[in-house]
This record gives sequence, C-alpha cells and structure tokens, in this order.
Amino acid sequence: MLTRAKAGIFKTRHPANLNVLSLSSIKPKGFKSAAKNPTWLATMDEEVQALQHNRTWVLVHRPAHTNIIGSKWVFRTKYLPDGSIERLKARLVAKGYTQVPGLDYTDTFSPVIKVTTVRVMLSLVVTNRWPLRQLDVNNAFLNGTLTQNVYME
Repeated sequence: MLTRAKAGIFKTRHPANLNVLSLSSIKPKGFKSAAKNPTWLATMDEEVQALQHNRTWVLVHRPAHTNIIGSKWVFRTKYLPDGSIERLKARLVAKGYTQVPGLDYTDTFSPVIKVTTVRVMLSLVVTNRWPLRQLDVNNAFLNGTLTQNVYME
C-alpha cells in the first residue's frame, strides 16, 4: 500500500501558520473592499473578460414587472501545498435563491458526479498503477440552452 507520505503528498499548511501573509491574500468581504486592491481588481476584470468572451450574457435595458436576480462577487485565495499563494479567484455568481419556483423556473438540474463513480475510478487507478493527476479548470462553462429569459443585475 502506498500512503500519501510515501508518495510525497503532505497536508497543506494553513495560511494562518505562515509567518508572512500578503495583503492580497486577505479575502475581501465584498466588491467595495476588493476594488481598493489592484490585485483583486485585476482578478475581477479577468472574470468579466472570460464571461464576455464566452458570451454568457447579453446586455439589455431593465424590463419592467420582471423578477431581476441579483449578483454577488465570491473571492477565494488558492494555496500551493507549501502554503504559498497559487492564485486569487473571483467569481461573479447569480443569487438564484431570489427566483420563485413555478414562476421563474420549473425544473433544476446540477450535473454532479456520484461517489461510487469516483471510487470505481480510483480503484482502476490503483489496480492498474496508473498515474493520478488533479487539475483545476479556469472558467468552465456548461453549454445549456435556457428556454426562458433570465435577468440578472
């Protein structure tokens, strides 16, 4: 049996245990505090550029008598195994909880992998001694087609 320690995989040190914390790594509470930091501002700009590049939305005038979904910035700091900062992530998300079931939507679907599938894959990796890699996809977009108009501000 090959343990994580034998494979050279160790638990990530928590950033609070590091002697020096970069000011850019401090997670902003919201847009106003993030906009004061040029590093976070650049990260937010990168997210908006990716959304525009993928044609995620079309800008329209605000329609009257329509439920408008709010939006929120979510900020994360990604760390390397040694505890240093890998990158900053900023995501613009819709506040979907403001939608009314039956009025704004009828069905929901979230593509999530089953735990049994992960176990089977890991079993195959161990049995066949295949190398195992992990990756993170920047700006992954699902190509679903919406049948109703959704308005977000």
